[in-house]
Amino acid sequence: MDGVMNNVLTKDKFSLIRKLIEKNGFKFTKQRKLILEQFFLADRHLSVEEIYQRLKENNIGLATVYRNVKIFNGIGIVKGIVVDGVSYYELKIYSKKPLHIHFQCVKCNDIIDIDERKVALEYLKLNKAIEDINDLEIYDVNIMLVGLCKRCREENECQDR
Repeated sequence: MDGVMNNVLTKDKFSLIRKLIEKNGFKFTKQRKLILEQFFLADRHLSVEEIYQRLKENNIGLATVYRNVKIFNGIGIVKGIVVDGVSYYELKIYSKKPLHIHFQCVKCNDIIDIDERKVALEYLKLNKAIEDINDLEIYDVNIMLVGLCKRCREENECQDR
């Protein structure tokens, strides 16, 4: 925990998150702080179960993790995506990649962020066209591509030889 909180930038982010949580009528508890830290430490998508496994030694129960992740999702701190019936979450509020596409490998189940600039620009054009054609206002989108990641594809090629 100290490794995360010693970073001045992270302290500022936690301060803003704390204000957001309190503004929405919740207390910024030790448990909430520990759960949020996991998103900063992981730098990848996490399931509630994975967060629980990381924190169970701190006497934080699975129900507490579920309840708090649901709160964080509701107030826009994290964003969830569902893969094979399991919800995975990532920081939304401080994402370095506000617009990105997800890729799920069908073999290893890894979730990879696709954040190529050229792809993002094409998506923005598509998004604008959909809004204009259908008279809509789109706030958010989840795009999940499914296939084989590079590592699994290479493993398949080696097995085929």
